[in-house]
Amino acid sequence: MKSDPFPLIAVCLALIGAAAAQEPSRGPDGGTGGTHVSGVEILAIPGKPFAAKTTTDWTRALEGGNTVSLHLDAFLARDNRGRIYRERHKFVPAGTTDQAPLYEIHLTDPVAKTDLLCNGRTYVCILSDYKPRTSFEPTPEGTYDHDTRTLHREFLGADTIEGIYVQGTRETTTVSEGVAGNERPMVSTREFWYSDELETNLAVTRIDPINGKQVIRLSNISRTEPDPHLWDVPIGFRVRDLRVASRQQRYGSLVHNP
Repeated sequence: MKSDPFPLIAVCLALIGAAAAQEPSRGPDGGTGGTHVSGVEILAIPGKPFAAKTTTDWTRALEGGNTVSLHLDAFLARDNRGRIYRERHKFVPAGTTDQAPLYEIHLTDPVAKTDLLCNGRTYVCILSDYKPRTSFEPTPEGTYDHDTRTLHREFLGADTIEGIYVQGTRETTTVSEGVAGNERPMVSTREFWYSDELETNLAVTRIDPINGKQVIRLSNISRTEPDPHLWDVPIGFRVRDLRVASRQQRYGSLVHNP
């Protein structure tokens, strides 16, 4: 029987969040911003399939000594072709038994070069062009941005996560005073536990004075080929193809001008 990868959408139509931007790091990792936290970045690498549960715990200190702790569980997968399946959930308070609501599913295909983003509020999947990413370029150590930021990187040693060999790295970034209106230098750290075998971070910890502490871990890691139906259009959704419109907008002047 064909499985439906969007079982929670029927009861979560009103719950929609912002998509997360991503950035390169020691291993493929997501960035942070606003009221969302992005997970580890998965590269479109063929021949290294896996599926995993991903948990995110986010703690922020507020004025007056109050603390906000949030949590979510999600699922991600990559198949032998390098296709990536990723869920996006809204946070729930830490310690609650509530399930983090699913609001988006993101499907990418490096062979077809397609990106499909399915929205649980509109029941619409947006189809666009996709440029596969198969590697990353970490920021070199030292100063950058006109000597206003400094990056230091240190090796934390080796370990295993669910029997998979990983290597740890800590990045410390210092932002000079006045760059973001800050009276004193701001220091943030990021720790990555990276698997060369999967070419993916299996654990990430980020700590900075603005976004607080974010801990992301992969667990229940399966090395078998994921269910191919994960990459089907979810039942009840329609597809809006923006590829032609995007190309016309991008190259229209070249096409219409002699």
